[in-house]
Amino acid sequence: MEWRGARRSGNIEDRRGLGGVGVAGGGIGALVLAAIGYFVFGIDPQTTMQVAQDLQGPTQQQVAKGQVGDADGQFVDAIETSNAEVWGPIFAAQGAVYRPPESVVLYDNATPTGCGTGQSAMGPFYCPADRRVYLDLTFWNELESRFGAKGEFARAYVISHEIGHHVQTLLGTSEAARRLGAKGAESGSVRLELQADCYAGVWAARAAETSNGQIVINRADIEDGLGAAAAVGDDTIQSRSQGQVVPDSFTHGTSAQRVRWFTRGYERGDPAVCDTFAASRL
Repeated sequence: MEWRGARRSGNIEDRRGLGGVGVAGGGIGALVLAAIGYFVFGIDPQTTMQVAQDLQGPTQQQVAKGQVGDADGQFVDAIETSNAEVWGPIFAAQGAVYRPPESVVLYDNATPTGCGTGQSAMGPFYCPADRRVYLDLTFWNELESRFGAKGEFARAYVISHEIGHHVQTLLGTSEAARRLGAKGAESGSVRLELQADCYAGVWAARAAETSNGQIVINRADIEDGLGAAAAVGDDTIQSRSQGQVVPDSFTHGTSAQRVRWFTRGYERGDPAVCDTFAASRL
């Protein structure tokens, strides 16, 4: 994957090195964050709540957005900027305006969010309350070592998936999904996650044309993305971690479903094909 010549907008808050600081007060914020940890990543909400309570303390100061100097941060910046370049024209064609996330926040260990205390055990996540994407970049190591998902495009897929959740917030899809429930093979959670996978595929299909060719994605990159999608399917994770598959507890969809919806978005390049809520077969 080639990205180093691509535009970077500097829509990054770099909180790395500032220390893990909780959100003062907890309460509703911790509850919302627990819901996100469970809804998005399959983490037991009791675990997230305990971590949130343990980390409560002074509120961390907001960091000004801007360019970052290291290659990992520049990569995140380039992918977020490319997503904005893809989604801007898509929204404009529908007579709407795409507004990027408030920022992508890079942090270590823990950080305050509009949804409560974010912590690295949750993996990357999107907070709809403050419209920010949160990344502890040590997750890249876990993505490779735990899930076997290698390559820069696997990382780009993760970032674009989270920005897909931002698109859903702008469109009002997230709230509709929550009304359908957070667990189960046909739940709102699964449909929401599969749609975000499809949106990541749409980004991949359009990235080169909107970046004036400065982002180059080849077939090997797509294979890396498909490998990442397959590695984080509910059935694969459950089979590996607990030795059995329990569809009633699904939150993301099976490996086959995640691959299918990412591929659908990539092959068509049109978010209209990503309506998982109207699909009779996921």
